[in-house]
Amino acid sequence: MLLLEARKISKSFGGLQALSEVSLSIESGEIYGLIGPNGAGKTTMFNVLTGLYRPSSGNVLINGTDLTGRKPYVIVDAGVARTFQNIRLFANMTAIENVMVGRHLRTHASALGAILRDTRTRAEEEGIRRRAQELLEYVGVAHHAHALAKNLSYGDQRRLEIARALAAEPKLLALDEPAAGMNATETASLKGLLEQIRADQVTILLIEHDVKLVMGLCDRVAVLDYGKKIAEGAPAQVQKDPAVIDAYLGGALP
Repeated sequence: MLLLEARKISKSFGGLQALSEVSLSIESGEIYGLIGPNGAGKTTMFNVLTGLYRPSSGNVLINGTDLTGRKPYVIVDAGVARTFQNIRLFANMTAIENVMVGRHLRTHASALGAILRDTRTRAEEEGIRRRAQELLEYVGVAHHAHALAKNLSYGDQRRLEIARALAAEPKLLALDEPAAGMNATETASLKGLLEQIRADQVTILLIEHDVKLVMGLCDRVAVLDYGKKIAEGAPAQVQKDPAVIDAYLGGALP
């Protein structure tokens, strides 16, 4: 089933053409990779798909509904949650509080209920806390539940961001360079986590500079260069594409 479709997405910033008629489609249940050299337009595409940028032209459909240019909270409500290239946690909140914040679109308490702290509101808050703890365990940082986010290691902060995104119950989890700054052991552990997330029926869109990770994890890969899609297909096929090899400074992909 087609979960997300981008049709001829273009985006310009003043005189700079960041994306030029980029199309892609993501099927439910797959891990889809988006790679390319620095400045290729990957994060711009990501921001268009998740509602941070409105495209100059083109359309974004989620589950067949055109949500082009809609606000990020609408995109999240439709089933797409994301992490960021630069970690954006609430540094002075605990790990469990960060994950609880990620549940806000799935809560039902009214402003009055929050003020009066009625039975229903307290029960819902307890449910949110319980689910947040489960997600911390799921990503492997439960032992840091009550530590401030800023005091976690870099790798654990990355995992915490994933837990917060999962708190929104997404159908599609969009990850912007989750392995950035990780060593080989941390990257291997992350790969296992992403495989588990997919096994638990969450589709993944992955931007990543670690080409080895992408090629060993993704079902399909698209390659951007200078704002254009130059290749798409199975990892083994994409690795052999002459245009892709040229994009990576004329050398074979790692």
